Amino acid sequence: MKTKAKSKLEECILAHLTPEGNLLDLENKSVTPEHMRLLCQAGDTLNGVKQLYLSNNGLGDAEIEFLSKSRCFPNLEKLFLNHNKISNAGAKALAESKFVQNISYLVLEANQIGVNGVQSLATSLNLKNLETLFLDSNPIGPEGAEALAKSTCLPSLSALHMDSTGLGNQGVKAIATSQTLSKIEKLYLCSNKIGNEGAIALSQSPNLSHLTCLSVWRNEIRDAGGKAITESKHFLKLERLYMSLNLIEKPTRKLIRSSDLASRLKTLVMD
Repeated sequence: MKTKAKSKLEECILAHLTPEGNLLDLENKSVTPEHMRLLCQAGDTLNGVKQLYLSNNGLGDAEIEFLSKSRCFPNLEKLFLNHNKISNAGAKALAESKFVQNISYLVLEANQIGVNGVQSLATSLNLKNLETLFLDSNPIGPEGAEALAKSTCLPSLSALHMDSTGLGNQGVKAIATSQTLSKIEKLYLCSNKIGNEGAIALSQSPNLSHLTCLSVWRNEIRDAGGKAITESKHFLKLERLYMSLNLIEKPTRKLIRSSDLASRLKTLVMD
């Protein structure tokens, strides 16, 4: 008896769906435009998917355009698009799509998204449920940070990952003084050439009083900035502080380790 040949949908897509039907893992699977079209034509087969992995596939804006038109993921909560080739146009397509309306976790790390792409995300009417946003290793710069800081469309955002995005002091100050990003609990700002000015701005921000995790690894913070963070009156909920690979001198590092803040922390990582 002949075995029925598998359809392209079964072979290329459904083969990577978990038995429970809630996770579709297409990471590093050489996904093509044809695969993206299949995703858009899957009907209710993928209705149960809550997590979709499309990382490391070389996806560009054209593929994201296909994805943004899909109506096959009504229950999607987590979307992983890191390590692709998505630029401003792809970010805009996502931001303007109802595809992302239920997403709470969006990973766009290591793409080519710049200021305009971030502005599209920051002004999207479809990201009200977004809680965690990864933008690490994109050329966002201070203007991108300013766009996020002014956003009134991300009311649920509580974790913001912006390592290696070229923020500098200007971008960090924009986040620190934001009147709308007031629910941030986890903030990642590694490798952004942040100096004392940025560190002091963070420490003086009442808008960051909900922070439980702050990461400022590999920056240019010196003694004054380190002391400011340690003595902040607003970091009372902080549980984890990562500040290795800065320019803080040994005596000041010793003071930080013996500070009241250090005694309250669950994790303190320094040189």
